[in-house]
Amino acid sequence: MAWALKLPLADEVIESGLVQDFDASLSGIGQELGAGAYSMSDVLALPIFKQEESNLPPDNENEIPPFQYVLCAATSPAVKLHDETLTYLNQGQSYEIRMLDNRKLGELPEINGKLVKSIFRVVFHDRRLQYTEHQQLEGWRWNRPGDRILDIDIPMSVGIIDPRANPTQLNTVEFLWDPAKRTSVFIQVHCISTEFTMRKHGGEKGVPFRVQIDTFKENENGEYTEHLHSASCQIKVFKPKGADRKQKTDREKMEKRTPHEKEKYQPSYETTILTECSPWPEITYVNSPSPGFNSSHSSFSLGEGNGSPNHQPEPPPPVTDVSLKLNNLLPTTTPQEAQQWLHRNRFSTFTRLFTNFSGADLLKLTRDDVIQICGPADGIRLFNALKGRMVRPRLTIYVCQESLQLREQQQQQQQQPQQKHEDGESNGTFFVYHAIYLEELTAVELTEKIAQLFSISPRQISQIYKQGPTGIHVLISDEMIQNFQEEACFILDTMKAETNDSYHIILK
Repeated sequence: MAWALKLPLADEVIESGLVQDFDASLSGIGQELGAGAYSMSDVLALPIFKQEESNLPPDNENEIPPFQYVLCAATSPAVKLHDETLTYLNQGQSYEIRMLDNRKLGELPEINGKLVKSIFRVVFHDRRLQYTEHQQLEGWRWNRPGDRILDIDIPMSVGIIDPRANPTQLNTVEFLWDPAKRTSVFIQVHCISTEFTMRKHGGEKGVPFRVQIDTFKENENGEYTEHLHSASCQIKVFKPKGADRKQKTDREKMEKRTPHEKEKYQPSYETTILTECSPWPEITYVNSPSPGFNSSHSSFSLGEGNGSPNHQPEPPPPVTDVSLKLNNLLPTTTPQEAQQWLHRNRFSTFTRLFTNFSGADLLKLTRDDVIQICGPADGIRLFNALKGRMVRPRLTIYVCQESLQLREQQQQQQQQPQQKHEDGESNGTFFVYHAIYLEELTAVELTEKIAQLFSISPRQISQIYKQGPTGIHVLISDEMIQNFQEEACFILDTMKAETNDSYHIILK
């Protein structure tokens, strides 16, 4: 049942007046905020909103950072507005990063005339992979033994000082540079984005990486620990020439879009400017500083809690075997003793790779095997150490000390022809020769080697002569030694010097 209430005429007039007053009040609001429809900017200007704005951080967009890093590679045109730029790189190709000093006059005067240190890192962009970065990089290390994720192309770089790459941190490099001088660093990224995808069935998208640069200045103790600036950019790495094809594909896709759709995407820039970011988290670093470069960042093994590898070689256990003390690796060497041998011969980086290898296992490795596991430089060095190869001397001569018995035999040889036994051997006396190995091919070196052979001081040898034609004595010089024949044999005769207690040595 519906009820209807009929108002009297007077009530209708009152109701009409209320409606007009309400409309007038609304029109008044519009007149206060401006003619016609009000805008949101006017509403945000009200005191209540101004109070909330005062709690927001100040706008720093107009501030110029002290440093700027520019990657000389084009950005992708298929990135939407307000999204971070994306740059495609080719695996193993050298790309220039320009280190620019944007300081204003009087800004950071404490670094004028001094060096700063920059640390380059290639890290994962996705947060999911950041949490498992340690496991991801360890897996890559085992699949690509001896390779690095990030390298500096030193011959092409300009203005960098003391570049370093810790062998236990494959994705990090560092160097010193002078902001007042032109500095360009050429980097190479050797991993590709599809190596870290979850499922590999072909055609999958690769994961994005980040190139991050952190710059530090010296503190009072000369250590580069005071943070100055950090910046990074997003990249994807393809197989050689794959980045060029991907860039071309994105460009062709954008050309097919309508002008209205193109407005939603960024243009492609010829270079990539790294944007400011927070510094890489401060964590425990491995202390392995070297002379002239003391810093808590100089050795950059990052903790697992922040997603970066923490791969520290264990200290070598004490030496217990006599053969190992002599640096000899034998087939009977146990895996534990082989670890000691690797540590002592400066192969600590590869102890984890050869954890279960015995001496026999290591000695069975071919030259190609070792180079594939450890890389060309360390591989050749390890192979030579395994085979016990010594550096061949430049010259080898044999010497025998002359004795009374030898002189008598020489006199007999001059008087009558040498007799032969029935078996063809000479019936002369057996004499022992000693080998002398020369590297510098100088008279001073020969004097020291002969003195060492006779267990005397080199000062006791006044001069060394070589017996020439008709018995003349020719003074030994550097040039004469350089013209000695390889494996030449000499008989050493001694003669007392006239002035002091020294001796003359005659090579016959």
